[in-house]
Amino acid sequence: MRGSSLAAGSNLYSTETKVIPTHGKMLFNLQISIIVPEGTYGRITPRSGLAAKHMIDVSAGVIDADYQGCVSTLLFNLSDTDFQVNEGNQIAQLIVESIHTPEIVEVNTLDDTTHRTSGFGSTGL
Repeated sequence: MRGSSLAAGSNLYSTETKVIPTHGKMLFNLQISIIVPEGTYGRITPRSGLAAKHMIDVSAGVIDADYQGCVSTLLFNLSDTDFQVNEGNQIAQLIVESIHTPEIVEVNTLDDTTHRTSGFGSTGL
């Protein structure tokens, strides 16, 4: 269910009551199965309110177009207090995104670029 007509994501709800321990994680079986259109994937993302207010993050959230099993998501509690999740709480959101999946080609060398191998923070602030 979307929170508004222009919302990018659909809300996902907990089907169980659990406590995510301080600096811990907990797997939630959402008890839904979905099929996303070919050329897309489903991405389970954090809810901004849970992230900002309670430091709850989401991981393990990719649903491939050919996956038809039950969907689960992994929630991380990055805070210093346990976090209670009750059945029916909104815990994440699902965004369906377009993808391009080109064939991967192994090569021995790469073309030169201006960015090269500088890594994190190399383009400056």
